[in-house]
Amino acid sequence: MAQNRTKEASAGSSYITTTDGTEIFYKDWGTGQPLVFHHGWPLSADDWDAQLMFFLAQGYRVIAHDRRGHGRSTQTVNGNDMDTYAADVAELVTALDLKNAVHIGHSTGGGEVIRYVARHANGRAVKAVIISAIPPTLMKSDKNPDGVPKEAIDAIRDGTANHRSQFYQDITIPFYGYNRPGANISEGIRQNWWRQGMMGGIKAHYDCIKVFSETEFFDDLKIIDIPVLVMHGEDDQIAPFAVTGAKSVKLLKKGTLKSYPGFPHGMPTTHAEVINKDLLAFLKS
Repeated sequence: MAQNRTKEASAGSSYITTTDGTEIFYKDWGTGQPLVFHHGWPLSADDWDAQLMFFLAQGYRVIAHDRRGHGRSTQTVNGNDMDTYAADVAELVTALDLKNAVHIGHSTGGGEVIRYVARHANGRAVKAVIISAIPPTLMKSDKNPDGVPKEAIDAIRDGTANHRSQFYQDITIPFYGYNRPGANISEGIRQNWWRQGMMGGIKAHYDCIKVFSETEFFDDLKIIDIPVLVMHGEDDQIAPFAVTGAKSVKLLKKGTLKSYPGFPHGMPTTHAEVINKDLLAFLKS
């Protein structure tokens, strides 16, 4: 069973221990309606800094965890799959007794939100948001003929397995759209991405590539009956908009699409002011 809050929770961060013994790190700040943030691969709860600070100041309770194998959580060799990720979230939500919550996920975290809400929320979630997210499925297949080619996914596998540190530096360029004309490149943002990535475990990160590229969410999207905001940059070079967000919104019963011309995959960081404003409007709607 997931442990209840520990002493450290009063300082704003702590751990739960899941049923298989994995320690999941989380931040829990403020009071009010809970917003639960789910990060992308291979990052950590720190990737939500701009959102945590903004929504904390707006009077919300903000919670962000490090997925198993990522950040400060256990560097797991097992359980690196979407079903387990969602089950870990369910244990965290139960441990913190979160109700009336809004779950917000970026990239792989968007898939985690969809799987959690579809299979575990049981009335505890009232809204959801997926940003630059991987559903309904990312990699090219018979069911997804215009998806990302397997060769591109294999290049991520090779980079992660064989020269992770350099690869994690290089991938920040397309991730944040820094290869586009006139891009305002922030070395601090790039270094922070690398820092977060190198905190996690290489085996968990390698396994997660299969998770974010091959997991299918078609059925999950169809059964969700709460409002879901789909936010996606139209110049997303990691999870192309036409393959992901544009399709997901059509499968949701109560989906709303907000797309952004020219915005990159990492738009919650590069365009935090715009994203936060639109997120706030959805929360208040």
